[in-house]
Amino acid sequence: MVTAVRGPVITGWSAVSPFGIGREAFIEGVRSGRPTVTVLDSDTWTGPDEQACLVPDFVIRDVLGKKGTRSMDRVTGLAVTTVRELIAQAEGGAAAVAENGAEVALVLGTTTGSAQSMMDITRDTLIHEKPFYIDPSHIPNAIMNCAAGQCAIWYGLKGPNTTVAAGRASGLLALNYARRLLASGRAQTVLCGAVEEYSSARSWLEWHTRGTDENATVLGEGCAVLQLQPPNTPHHDKPLAEIISITTAIVGPGGITPSLTQCINRALQRAHLHPHDIWAVSPSRPPGIAGDQEHQALTHTFPPTTRHIPAPGPIGDTAAATATFQLITTLTTAQHDPTTPGRIAAITTVDRDGVLAVALLRLL
Repeated sequence: MVTAVRGPVITGWSAVSPFGIGREAFIEGVRSGRPTVTVLDSDTWTGPDEQACLVPDFVIRDVLGKKGTRSMDRVTGLAVTTVRELIAQAEGGAAAVAENGAEVALVLGTTTGSAQSMMDITRDTLIHEKPFYIDPSHIPNAIMNCAAGQCAIWYGLKGPNTTVAAGRASGLLALNYARRLLASGRAQTVLCGAVEEYSSARSWLEWHTRGTDENATVLGEGCAVLQLQPPNTPHHDKPLAEIISITTAIVGPGGITPSLTQCINRALQRAHLHPHDIWAVSPSRPPGIAGDQEHQALTHTFPPTTRHIPAPGPIGDTAAATATFQLITTLTTAQHDPTTPGRIAAITTVDRDGVLAVALLRLL
């Protein structure tokens, strides 16, 4: 039996991923597990990677039209497209969302915004005759909150507009920020998610910074956005899940395993739950040793009967978007299982720079 809902609820979601554009494409891809790795065209992508998981046929002007997209970068295009797909599902569509735009907030997680845009502008200041001879239309792309701002402009979202940067944990920290906006009455609806682009700049940054245990990593890209509302809001569709709590931590001297174990136990204690109350857990599975240490924490904390729902591996390492993709994968897995209403799922994420986060959801 589903207990009374007290926390904010997820009432919708959509995604743009290497599986394709839209919610249905993601659901089909998760269920089929089909691979998305593609061989990169060296004329287009000048980084060190030979393969990546790209959103298929994602040409911004083809997807969003020519108006307002001349200088739009890839990370902004992914975010704007995902928000478009999500609000198309809302009752009344984009017009209804724009009409109530003052009550709609947007929280978007990212790593740095667009690393490619930042590096392009830096390069232009060095190679041109004078450092200020750069295309001014490209300057907004180099600002980390460009994607969130453009989503608000495109769809008339006039509530709080926030960008959260926390590496692989960005999606859960953005979700926590969204939860607080609803709790404080700053918004009646929050669109909350995370985005990551593939680019030559990101490829080089990863190449130079990842450890030897991460060398087999295939980079991916995409964006996933949730719609959150207070529990007492009349809903056009049945809510999908309740956000029980989100707990964050930093890796301590003992390493990832004990730190994440403590973070999980703290999350359970705050929610008055026990490890055996958890139906399923979705680990972030970062590449290399960090992923092994996350797995050790989960097997140490939860009983063997707890189901593990991994992040969708076929779409590659989506960095900042990983946690949100974990969350919608969990919702997809539970969607057609009649035994899941009322059950609790845990989402864990580990970033190699030391940020940890745990989210507890009650499926509805």
